[in-house]
Amino acid sequence: MIRRAFAIACCAGFLFPSGCRQSAPVPVRVAVIGGMTMSGLWPMVAEAFTAKTGIPVELAVTGPKDVLDGAFRAGGIDLLTMHSSDTATRLVADGLACNMRPWTYNEHVIVGPEDDPAGIRGMTDGAAALARIAAGRHPFVEARNTGSHEVSKHLWDRAGMRPSGDWLIRDGSESGRLVVEFARSHDAYVVVGRIPVRSGKMPSGGMEVLVKGDPGMRRPYVVLEAVPETTRSLNPAGARLLADFLLSPEGQQVLAEHGRRQSDGLKLFFPLSAAAAKDAEPEPSE
Repeated sequence: MIRRAFAIACCAGFLFPSGCRQSAPVPVRVAVIGGMTMSGLWPMVAEAFTAKTGIPVELAVTGPKDVLDGAFRAGGIDLLTMHSSDTATRLVADGLACNMRPWTYNEHVIVGPEDDPAGIRGMTDGAAALARIAAGRHPFVEARNTGSHEVSKHLWDRAGMRPSGDWLIRDGSESGRLVVEFARSHDAYVVVGRIPVRSGKMPSGGMEVLVKGDPGMRRPYVVLEAVPETTRSLNPAGARLLADFLLSPEGQQVLAEHGRRQSDGLKLFFPLSAAAAKDAEPEPSE
């Protein structure tokens, strides 16, 4: 499917400045959430895509979602990938992006004190772990960043609980990156993304990842293609090819290969199921 779309787009003059006989294809300019570049996943994706199609991928901007949102709105970017969020949905609603599709997940974990007073170390059910924390009224910080807050809410709902009490601590950290340090200062547990903890972007001295491996603690990333009429995208056909590649068996295999390269043997990104990837395919463009 990708090869056929590439051939059509090439000879229609979308991927090359002067038609399909040219040797210098137009790069796909991308905006990528920081965790993917920081972890080394995105370079692997870009390399695999270019090897398959011959189309270069140019990283225009990487960082947190607000930075990506501003850069995408400023124009000149063909494709964006970030967590599923209101920020991403607004880009579609505002007529700047289209074909928003999930293509991978990352994992959240429960971090806590090394002495683990709640006894949740090694658990793989986040809801059961939070229920145990609540039962013992052990301090728990409700992280204010959107992703961690959403995952925590999902786990409390799954546990059938509405937590309350003085053991539930409002996040008072100066920034999202410091929430684990804030939790440490209160000898508390907290739900956070595993990538920033593992990379050191989120300092966690004296704290330990205690609960991981729960599929219910994963958050999806989406890919969006720019609407050229409103964003000055120069390579919409290339953006479609790259988005399709992310959902293809080859693209999903890159996620598995990245996981095998991790020193601790644990995946940072998780593929969609085959059925989910098929459901995410867009309607063929005319």
